[in-house]
Amino acid sequence: MSAVLESILARRSVRSYKSDAVPKEKIKRIAEAGSYAATGRNRQSPIILAVTDKALRDELSKMNAAIMGTEQDPFYNAPVIFVVLADKSAPTYLYDGSLVLGNMMLAAQAEGLGSCWIHRAKEEFETERGKEILASLGIAGDYEGIGHLAVGYANEPKREAPPRKNGYITYID
Repeated sequence: MSAVLESILARRSVRSYKSDAVPKEKIKRIAEAGSYAATGRNRQSPIILAVTDKALRDELSKMNAAIMGTEQDPFYNAPVIFVVLADKSAPTYLYDGSLVLGNMMLAAQAEGLGSCWIHRAKEEFETERGKEILASLGIAGDYEGIGHLAVGYANEPKREAPPRKNGYITYID
């Protein structure tokens, strides 16, 4: 079996992380994998923010938690948060950003790291504060938050995949 298929079959969402820092080289490889995701007409509509700055990471966590209506860290203590946004002028922007997140989840698995897709990026970056954060980073344009990817070393045992549902695949010969 290829390494890619092994990563696909082994990947699980991680919901508890160690506070250990992730080496910059691993972060760069994960982001690069995201940048090679297929996009409609190769428009490359998404952008990726690789957040390791603790103050910004914690602010994004609080914003996300407020949207969710909780005070718990929705990023599960992950030390790295990738934010994927995509240019809404591309008709495929939502799919493009989703593929970026998928590539990064598989890359994290291949790097020996856990990951979990966290929603509410859309709502976060529609707020005034979200727009201010993007502007402070020099990001201009009509971007929509597609999702966050919490990444780090798992602080929980590896889970087995549940069985696939009946009828998941239909072969038509």
